[in-house]
Amino acid sequence: MSNVATEGPPKAKTAAPKQPKSKINLPRKAVPTSLVTIDKRSAKAAPGETRVTKQERVLVMLSSSKGASIGEIMRATGWQQHSVRGFLAGTVKKKLGLALTSSKSDGELRRYRLATRRGR
Repeated sequence: MSNVATEGPPKAKTAAPKQPKSKINLPRKAVPTSLVTIDKRSAKAAPGETRVTKQERVLVMLSSSKGASIGEIMRATGWQQHSVRGFLAGTVKKKLGLALTSSKSDGELRRYRLATRRGR
């Protein structure tokens, strides 16, 4: 057997500082400012005042004639892209049973909107 001698104190391992993840830069002009305002400090509504939830905010955006893109919904709610897609598929389509349509023109982002029901 051989003895291994170490010289000096053991070296401490240092981790590289974490780099912040880059955010997607999307144009901000498409979302009305009344829908974008999120006040995280006052989560509770004042007496006699009803609170507007993120779900309600998204449904208003989807029910407009123009509809909404994923990026606009992300900015209005603070959600990530996969959360917006999950909300559209799971909550809007499955749980609420609403007819969600999407359309995409050349050179534009895909826009989602609630289909209008006629004859009912």
